[in-house]
Order: sequence, then structure tokens, then C-alpha cells
Amino acid sequence: MTSEHNDKPFSINPFTSRRSVLKASAAGAAVAPVLVACGSDSGSGGSGDGEPQQGGRLRVGVAGGGASDTLDAHDPTDNVDIARNYALYASLMRYDYDGTIEPYLAESLEPEGDDGTEWTLVLKEGLTFHDDSPVTADDVVFSLKRILDPDDPMRGAGDMPGVDPDKLEAVDERTVRIHVDEPLVTLPEALAEYYNAIVPEGYDPESPVGCGPFKYSEFVVGEYSLFERHEGFHIEDQPYVDELEIVNFPEDDARVNALTSDNVDIITQVPHSQVSVLEGNDSLDIMESETGMWLPFTMRVDEEPFDDVRVRQAFRLIVDRQEMIDQALAGYGQVGNDMYARMDPSYPEDFDQREQDIEKARELLADAGYEDDLEVELVTGDISAGVVASAEVFQEQAREAGVTVNLRRVNASDYWNEEEGFPYAFGQDFWSARHYITQAAQGSVVGAPYNETMWGENEEWLEALEEARTTADEDERNELLREAQRVEYEEGGYIVWGFVNLLDGHGTHVHGLKPAVSGHPLGSYAFHTMWLDQA
Repeated sequence: MTSEHNDKPFSINPFTSRRSVLKASAAGAAVAPVLVACGSDSGSGGSGDGEPQQGGRLRVGVAGGGASDTLDAHDPTDNVDIARNYALYASLMRYDYDGTIEPYLAESLEPEGDDGTEWTLVLKEGLTFHDDSPVTADDVVFSLKRILDPDDPMRGAGDMPGVDPDKLEAVDERTVRIHVDEPLVTLPEALAEYYNAIVPEGYDPESPVGCGPFKYSEFVVGEYSLFERHEGFHIEDQPYVDELEIVNFPEDDARVNALTSDNVDIITQVPHSQVSVLEGNDSLDIMESETGMWLPFTMRVDEEPFDDVRVRQAFRLIVDRQEMIDQALAGYGQVGNDMYARMDPSYPEDFDQREQDIEKARELLADAGYEDDLEVELVTGDISAGVVASAEVFQEQAREAGVTVNLRRVNASDYWNEEEGFPYAFGQDFWSARHYITQAAQGSVVGAPYNETMWGENEEWLEALEEARTTADEDERNELLREAQRVEYEEGGYIVWGFVNLLDGHGTHVHGLKPAVSGHPLGSYAFHTMWLDQA
């Protein structure tokens, strides 16, 4: 969910004329404090014209998966979990393809008064769960309480600080009043996140019921899942395909082979090294989406050697960002500047672009007591396309600054386990695009579910962020956010070297694909918009 706010041209590698190069950007996309119902056009988009056709099974190969696979609506982590979430569940709000926020299950979401401490949410009429029961205000209250459960900090509660679960009120069948202890202008963003989905009272993730476009049929942990069209999907057009099969593919080569041998119809995250394989096959195509997805290096600010800000600054200066894009992403990406939330209207376009400066990096390391003798372990894994490759590129770049980087490769399904050491002193991750406040709530503030840098205790940063989170005026809020961004840009624990252009592969018999700026593959896994040539 990103928009471009700088005037630098995108650098897209040209493909053959047969290839679908689909760009998505949302310049100036922002969240309005008051949201009312609006529709969306599902259209055909993507890789084919003609009238949509009903029927068939759509087989999707998704990168990742393993023994930790889950169907829990509020606890997805891996790519395959996220894909299933989009199929099974729906949230009150959502990010549209261009990064704007619009009502989804909600008909409206409006703050009462000027301070944003109380919101009124009204559900659309006629919504049903997969078991044909109606979606009611009581279900919304139940879902939000489950999300905000303090005994399960890995859920999405970090996006809704101050929301008091005990003060959630079902006013009538379709209306919910949400009380917040202090102003929360980012509530619409939080309610648009896929992991803040609405489930029925008594929800059991072992036998999941949602109100998304597809309903549960089969699930084998670490292997595959099967879903059927939800005939009661009344949020927008019903899915075209009868069945959706999502197959785990932790290995890149196996995923590509499955597509080229017609064992699946679509795959996510085509490895850059395999693009030519798909280009040479007339029955296959590639959809490219410019996104705000980022693959940071993560430095724990509370562990040596990264507890010294000079080391963190030096490591940022070690990176040749364009070389990283060219080698780790084969050119399919945009240069980053150590700041995430590219979609946010506050994104600091005018910060000096950080360039590789080996001499300055050496000076900083020497000042910190490390002169040609610093050795660190970098933990990596096949958690997303380009992650391991970027680790290998950094390893080579660091040698120029006299830093020895030893790579430790962790299985993707184990990467976020505490047993493996997460959060690592020096590691990597992948994130889809969010606005700055929402992303900080997920990954930076103290107590965030994925605080992988242990950042968040910097008083200057936290003060600006907290004030911004409670400031309704957008211009004032953006100025405060820029103060926070400046501190994190100079002292934080992330190396944001680039943003990823996603490459998804598909057979030419698949239509209705739409690019999205979110950083989630397949147009944020919009399976309900896709259809198959029945021939």
C-alpha cells in the first residue's frame, strides 16, 4: 500500500512486448479522518480481456509455508498464511489497489466530535459468514476483543493503542461504538489490515468460519489448503472460480517448475533469476507491480555492536543501494533511503539520499573501537524473494569497510522463532507497505509484536510519534511525523536499502489479475477477481 511521493523516475527493466508490465502507484494517497461508504470496480484488469467466466479450480503456488502454518484470522505471519487470510476473511476497512483506504465490511466509520476518542462504525446490510449466519455488531465486538487480547501480543493489537475492549459497544445489529482512551486518528488504517479481520462469536481457527470470498474445505499443515466459493459473499462481486487451492512452495525452483509443468496456474514472487524461463514460454506471462514492500536489514540497538549508533550509521553507509537493487532484485526495485512507509503523505522526500561512503564508514567504526576487526553474524533465510541474495551482496560490500559478515541461513518456517534467536542482533525481514504510524506500531514501538530492532525507547522519537498519533490535523501530524522520521533516519536500527517490484507468474489462461501497491503478491491476493479460460 504505497504511493510515490518523490519525483525520481521509476526504473523498470523492459520485458518483451508479450509481457504484462502493470504499474500501480497512488500519488498523494492519504487517509481521511471521516470515511463513508464507497464502491470498487473489480473489472478484468491484469492479463486478459473478455467477459469473466465462472467455474474451475484456481491453483496458486505461494512462496513459503511450513510446520507453523495457521488458519487463525488474527495470527498470520508467513506469506502462505497471509494468502489464506485474504481468501477466508474480510476486514472492516481495506486498502484499495492504489493504496487508498475504503470501507469493506463497514458502510461507514466516523469519529464523534473533533478529538477522535470515539468512533461509530456501521456495517453494510446483508453480510453473511460462511455458515450463512449474519455478520452483526456483536461479531465485530467479539473480533476486536480477540484481537486486543493482552495475553496474545502477536496479534494486531499494536495497531490500536488506547482502544478499550471493555468499552466496545454493540449499539444495534449493525452499529458499533469504539471508545479510545486518547485520540487515535489512525483507526481506519488499523481496521484495514488483513490480520484485523472479522470472525463470528465462538470462532474456532481449527474449523475456521469467516466472511471472505472463499470458505474453508481442506487444510494440510505445511502442504496445501483448499477453499470453495462463498455464495454469500455480498461485499462485491462473487468469486468467478468454484475452488481455490493454495499450495506451499518454500523452494523457489519448485515453485517455478510447478508453473512451467502446469501443476499450478499462478505463482507468487518469481525469482529474478528465473524470469527468462517464463519469458521463453508462450503460455506463461508475468505481472510486475511497483510496491512499497521493503526488505530491511535489522540491527538490534540493545546488542553489541549495534548498541553504538556509530556502528549503525556505518553499516548504512556500507550499502551501495543501486548495486543491491541490481544484484539482489535484478533491477526490479526502487532505491530506498533508510525510511519505510513510502505511501505515507509524510514520507520525507527531501532527506539527503544516503549513498555508499566506505571511507566515512571506516571512520565511524574506528571511532566506535572497531578498526578492521569487526566480525558479525547476519541471519538470513528464504522468507521472501531477494532476501538471501541481498545478504550475500551486503557480505561482499562490507568487506570493503573491513567488516567480516558471516551468514547463518535459517529455514523460512523457523525464522521468527525465539529458539532460533529472533529478534536477531543482525537479521533481515520483509514488510508490506503501511503508513508510518501503523508500521511503527507493528515493528518499532516498545511492545510491538515484531520489534526486531528493539528501537522505540528514544524519547525524542517517541514523543513526536505519540503526539502525531493523537493529532487530527493532517498537516500538523505530518510535521510531527517528519520529526520522528528524522530521528529514526539518523539513529534507528533499520537499513532500508530498497523497495521491491513484485513479479508474479501465471498462465495466459488466467485473467483478472490486478497489480496493487501493497507489497502483497497477486494484487493483495485478490483471488476473487480472477477467472480461467474454460477451454
